[in-house]
Amino acid sequence: MQLLDSLREQELKMEIEEVCEAQALPLLSLNHVSLLCRSVLESMQFYEDVLGFVPIKRPSSFKFTGAWFYNYGIGIHLIQNPDIDEFDTYMNESRPINPKDNHISFQCTDVELVKKRLEEKGMRYVTTLVEDEGIKVDQVFFHDPDGYMIELCNCENIPIIPISSCTASFKPRSHSFKRSTSNFKCGGFMQNVMMQSLSMDMMNFAF
Repeated sequence: MQLLDSLREQELKMEIEEVCEAQALPLLSLNHVSLLCRSVLESMQFYEDVLGFVPIKRPSSFKFTGAWFYNYGIGIHLIQNPDIDEFDTYMNESRPINPKDNHISFQCTDVELVKKRLEEKGMRYVTTLVEDEGIKVDQVFFHDPDGYMIELCNCENIPIIPISSCTASFKPRSHSFKRSTSNFKCGGFMQNVMMQSLSMDMMNFAF
């Protein structure tokens, strides 16, 4: 009986290790965000004038209207969507700005400067303040011409702390981490379950 239990325990351990190994994809960073637009020209003006993105060359093989932008280590790909109804409420820019809605978030160093820029351009925005153990993060939310929500924040104030029994090595002052077989190990099954349950507490943060 003891031998059978031992074999089952080893088998479960192997399964957990395999799950952790499967997460080790050769990812480097976020490359770009692709957005469907009612008007590529209008969205181009927004991402260039408001957010400071720079237009770059698109592949010549594309047979549809669009534009590529790049800055801050990320690309924005705009695609003209002929199927979008101009009266579609989802794409209505004047709808309420909800920080809990889907959004793209950019790290910034001066939230007050961001608000000043938005006010100069007559754009609506909503601000929120996140606090955790004395650390404060300012957030600014606003819509692009198609109603997609953008967030600018000083989120780097909050340290990245893994909520898992799997440990990882982090690069200093970076919101990315790399994993190798030598510095990434998984603990017991129950630990994973408990930590997964604890992580649900983080769902209320809007980053």
